[in-house]
Amino acid sequence: MKSNSNSGFTLLENLIIILIIGILAGIVAPVWLSILQNMRLNTAQSQLYQAIRQAQSQAKTKKSTWQVSFREQNDTLQWAVHPEAIESTNVAWNNIDSNVRLDTETTLRQSDSIRYVQFDYLGSIRKPPLGRITISSKSGGKSKRCVFISTILGALRTAKENPTPENDKYCY
Repeated sequence: MKSNSNSGFTLLENLIIILIIGILAGIVAPVWLSILQNMRLNTAQSQLYQAIRQAQSQAKTKKSTWQVSFREQNDTLQWAVHPEAIESTNVAWNNIDSNVRLDTETTLRQSDSIRYVQFDYLGSIRKPPLGRITISSKSGGKSKRCVFISTILGALRTAKENPTPENDKYCY
C-alpha cells in the first residue's frame, strides 16, 4: 500500500524563511560595509604614515632635504617620496585605495594641488607650520583617519574621528 505523504516545506514556511533571511541581511549588510570602510581607512592611514616616515628616513640617510607629497589625480589619492630638488611631476606616484579621499581637514602645506611635508638632513620639519593629513571614505560616513606631524623634530602620531569637534575638526 502506497502512502501519499508529501515531504518538504509549505509555501508559507518558505516565505517565512525568506523573510527572516531578508531581515538578517538588512541588519548585517550596513555593519559589514562599515567594517570594510574602516579597514580601508586604517590601511590607507598606515600607508600615509609609512610614506612620511620614509621621507624622514631618506632625509637622514642621504643628509639632504626630502619631501613626501600627496595629491588627488583622476579621483585617486596618491603619494610620492622624493628629494626636495626634484619636481613632484617627475617622480613615481603610489596610489592609495580608490575608495579613500583627501579630507578637507587636511592642513599640510600646499603648492598648486599638491600637499607636502619636507624634512631636513636631521629628519626635522624643514618649514613649519606643522600639519596633518586627513582621509575619509568616498562613500560618505563620519569615519576619518589622520596622521599628524606633531613636533618640529618630526614626531608623528595617528588619530581617528571623534564624536565632537575641536576647532571645527573631528579628527584630533
